[in-house]
Amino acid sequence: MSLWWERNDLAYSRENELIFSGRNVRTLAERLSTPLFLYSAERILKNIERVQLALDKTGLGNRIFYALKANRFAPLLTLMKSFTACGVDVCSPAEVRHALSCGFLPSDISYTATSVSNTDLDFLTRFPDLHLNTDSLSMIRRIGERDPGRSIGIRINPAMGTGYGSNELLRYSGEKPTKFGIYASELDQALEHARQFDLRINRIHFHTGCGYLNDQLPAWERIMRTCRSMIDKITTVDAVNLGGGLGVPLTSEDTRLDLSQWAAAIMRVFGSSSYEINVEPGTYLVKDAGILVLEANTVETKAGKRFIGVNGGFNLTMEPVHYKLPCEPVPCVLPDSKEKCFADHSLTPATFAGNINEALDVLHEDLLFPEIEEGALLAFMNAGAYTSSMSSNHCMRGEFSEYLLLNTKADSH
Repeated sequence: MSLWWERNDLAYSRENELIFSGRNVRTLAERLSTPLFLYSAERILKNIERVQLALDKTGLGNRIFYALKANRFAPLLTLMKSFTACGVDVCSPAEVRHALSCGFLPSDISYTATSVSNTDLDFLTRFPDLHLNTDSLSMIRRIGERDPGRSIGIRINPAMGTGYGSNELLRYSGEKPTKFGIYASELDQALEHARQFDLRINRIHFHTGCGYLNDQLPAWERIMRTCRSMIDKITTVDAVNLGGGLGVPLTSEDTRLDLSQWAAAIMRVFGSSSYEINVEPGTYLVKDAGILVLEANTVETKAGKRFIGVNGGFNLTMEPVHYKLPCEPVPCVLPDSKEKCFADHSLTPATFAGNINEALDVLHEDLLFPEIEEGALLAFMNAGAYTSSMSSNHCMRGEFSEYLLLNTKADSH
């Protein structure tokens, strides 16, 4: 029997204990305490390698810029800089400084943000090699006033979007106007602003949604085609940044993103061009490379509903509340064989509640789950992205620790 999330580096051992990146999760949690984030260096490098190989098959020049906002843990960033050709995509001056402190050069950094202040621009324009993408007519004008003659990118908005499960909350663009990028109706004005200040537009950027899988690839291809019609109006463009959004399965019903089909869609839209293709995945590179280990401190039935309370909440893993995304827990130790513990007759609905004193603090509701006792350790899957980086100290429960798990395979890259 193999559970939907199990793989070579994440599975139960013969002793019915969860092993992640070659380590016993229970042992680590007992030594290091919870809440505990664990990240697999090997998985991160393999995920990057998969995306890189898919891009290379397009025959187009390309580069990956990791979306730093997904997970900014410094050892993780230095791993990427040391063992891959990845750059980073950032969205604040503080993220620029952080990337530089982890070894990235200004030329490794793509900056894409919204509602950018004059103070931000005063800092950003000190770096002529930084790939600075503009998000508005105002931003183009204010960059021109500070640094005329530089190269810039333009972030466009095709008024279309897609994301995990066609979730509206994960769309950056759609029928409703959003704050992101420049629409087709304002594109000529953007080009005029750039001419006025002798700004060379050598990059186009678009990012329209997060977490898409195979089912969303047709919609994503339509988005690329719409963007291509806008891009071809600008003769100075050298590179096109397709954004991020590549997803990973979050439930047993999800179909994994086929990167060969993803690359084929890129080829169909851009194969006839000479553009360098850039992408900025965050979720795909690190989400399934991390787990969050928490302790079940309360197990009881209330009004006929089984609740399992844990020592962490939406302040550590915001996505279940913020985006309505699944965050599935599994026991770190099974009392019996996997086959017996996960047999249909052994599973009953359980609702996992965090320790934040808010009604919204529910991490998973009515999940079919084995019986567990208070004090049991649980590992929440897919906790490598948009968890610790979005954490807060709400209710002053923001303490956690993070560790990057290295092994011989990762060391060999």
